[in-house]
Amino acid sequence: MKTVTVNASKTYEIKIGSGLLDSLGMEAAALGKAARICIVSDSNVFPLYGRQVTDSLNASGFTVSDFVFPAGEHMKNAETFLSLLNALAEMELTRSDLLVALGGGVVGDLAGFAASCYLRGIRYIQIPTTLLAAVDSSVGGKTAIDLPAGKNLAGAFWPPSLVLCDTDTLRTLPSDIFRDGCAEVIKYAILYDPELFNVLMENGIHFDRESVIAGCVQWKRDVVMEDEFDRGLRMKLNLGHTIGHGVEA
Repeated sequence: MKTVTVNASKTYEIKIGSGLLDSLGMEAAALGKAARICIVSDSNVFPLYGRQVTDSLNASGFTVSDFVFPAGEHMKNAETFLSLLNALAEMELTRSDLLVALGGGVVGDLAGFAASCYLRGIRYIQIPTTLLAAVDSSVGGKTAIDLPAGKNLAGAFWPPSLVLCDTDTLRTLPSDIFRDGCAEVIKYAILYDPELFNVLMENGIHFDRESVIAGCVQWKRDVVMEDEFDRGLRMKLNLGHTIGHGVEA
């Protein structure tokens, strides 16, 4: 396991390795005070890992609920966001309780934004299950939903209390989704790491996942610590994103 620590407006750890899902309950308990936890996930990921995550949390004494929505970027919208907030209220989560974002970037963005708004802000844990989320979107505290006018136009900077990246979850990714995440790895290699770029040129997508994810996360950690609120240096991390968003639009 590799651990990367972010020291920005909030200090938190990113833990990367195999078999980490079973340690979630213990890790959540170490954050203190929470009694209830809501797992936020989508219809692709929750059937794969929802039971394992729930069992780990139950074993550590938490009362666990879940909010599962249909998978897809089109669901990262105001309607889903408000449905989640209402569900959290019906679950009677308090400011001491926790959310767990179990999934890719859509889940992480939606759950993080809900955490920033519910009761004026509660803690949450990111569990990225895609390569893209592991190397990029789960780190740094950017949360958002899409508006009809464009992507990520409503959101907040709200850092997680913990990022738990279990590399075993990448085994269930369809190959096209894994390759999609490789674009973010290439981005970090172009921006900051010629050695990693050479490794990718030689080996393609067949790289050591734990080491590469940790390396990308360290680069993002350094950028976030210098420009957490995206007013300067952090804008470089949009390399490739602008044209991609244009294609999507």
